[in-house]
Amino acid sequence: MAAGRVPAGVAWGLLAAWAVHDAEELATMARWTRGARPRLEERFPRVPWERMEVSQAHASVAIGLMGGVMATASALGARTGGRSAVFQAALAGFGVHGVVHLAQAALFRGYTPGVVTAPVVVIPYAVWAWRRLRRAGVPATGPGAAVAAFPLVLAGVHAAAHALTSGRKKVRRGGLS
Repeated sequence: MAAGRVPAGVAWGLLAAWAVHDAEELATMARWTRGARPRLEERFPRVPWERMEVSQAHASVAIGLMGGVMATASALGARTGGRSAVFQAALAGFGVHGVVHLAQAALFRGYTPGVVTAPVVVIPYAVWAWRRLRRAGVPATGPGAAVAAFPLVLAGVHAAAHALTSGRKKVRRGGLS
């Protein structure tokens, strides 16, 4: 291993940790949003919950699209020995994402999708990876850009998933309906 680089496995660990975490979200997100909506509407009446309900198709597409983002970030991290700003931004965003899951569950006062794997996979992996980067002398990019970019990437993924899974016209014999 060259100075200022970490093994490629550290970067590919991001994709592996993400896959474990998002498997939980894939299995629970759509059903949870339907079941939790009445409680959320009562607790937070000003939020447009009807626009936030997630179908299984939407969850599947969004998670697949985010998988592409995480695979790209992991590949860049592996190729650069962890030096890639994209990898570091994804790593920072992933770690913050784990903390957000814990905050969501605390605010909801119960289970929310992703909260089981956040403290046992997401946060420990992120902390471990940052320590490995630091020990190898890899210069870290500031987390500010990652924290700012993460919601934008997430919104873009969900917007694309929405476009791909809603508003489809059904084809019938004789034309569109």
